[in-house]
Amino acid sequence: MVEVNYKYTELTGVIIGLAIKVHRKLGPGFPEIIYKRALIVELKKAGLSYVVEKETDIFYEEEWVGARRVDILVEEKVLLELKALSELRPIDLCQIQNCLEVFRIEVGLLLNFGAISLQFKRFVNSKVP
Repeated sequence: MVEVNYKYTELTGVIIGLAIKVHRKLGPGFPEIIYKRALIVELKKAGLSYVVEKETDIFYEEEWVGARRVDILVEEKVLLELKALSELRPIDLCQIQNCLEVFRIEVGLLLNFGAISLQFKRFVNSKVP
């Protein structure tokens, strides 16, 4: 078996572990904000730095057309997009990919707390130099 070493593997592993802990304690059925607040408690306890709802401007043809927020940015390295859905949709996958590009972040995690078991998916933005 070949072992793959992804960028920020250790950090993403810690984050996923904390998200699993939150999901095990709370289970599915709460609104996204409850999981976000609980995950923030765990990030704090783990001594990780984070920014909640960091915002950046969106430009089209060099004109400002709006802004976008990310749920949580951990250690200025890993973008977290949180969901509380019974099932992830294709648009959710597009949403995190767009966030990675807009924020120029290389690694992201989509964490869905709404399913029976925590669902998580790792994303990489290949456009970051």
